[in-house]
Amino acid sequence: MSPRLLLLPLTRAVMARRLEGAGFVCPLPTPDGMQDVYFPPEWPGDALPMFPALLADLNAGQGEVDGTFIAVHRGNLTALGQLGVLGGVNGQGEQQIGYGLTPEARGRGYATEAVGALVAHLHAAGVVTVTAQTATSNPASSRVLQKLGFRLVGSGHSDQDGPLSLWAHT
Repeated sequence: MSPRLLLLPLTRAVMARRLEGAGFVCPLPTPDGMQDVYFPPEWPGDALPMFPALLADLNAGQGEVDGTFIAVHRGNLTALGQLGVLGGVNGQGEQQIGYGLTPEARGRGYATEAVGALVAHLHAAGVVTVTAQTATSNPASSRVLQKLGFRLVGSGHSDQDGPLSLWAHT
């Protein structure tokens, strides 16, 4: 949780509905009970191609993706983005995260707020070091991590994003 956002688990129902089409409403459990959350057409952005694999990986009785959350605006119950863990915790106690927001939500501090809440949650759960990668062509994402106390620890490269900055938070 954060002041302006709810971090709600990414559910099987939400992914299935999004794969059916863009721009929809789906009821989700919130601290105030079940409420309709609006998912704008741009949601979830770059994460959409991962939904079929995430759905396939869920066990029959599993209703949500472990460690993956929908960032929802508390005031208007609109999904602003998605964030979560990538893979498991390694032998050194490191957990990688990823995050993204819809275009309308960018530049308003929501990413800093959401990622900060996720990092606090992971450290409270025993993760020693939270890591992240940002494309060097995306300085806004690097600023989010810097504001939260991440340290630049290296560089890398991906076929999708090109040159990367590697970050760590302890």
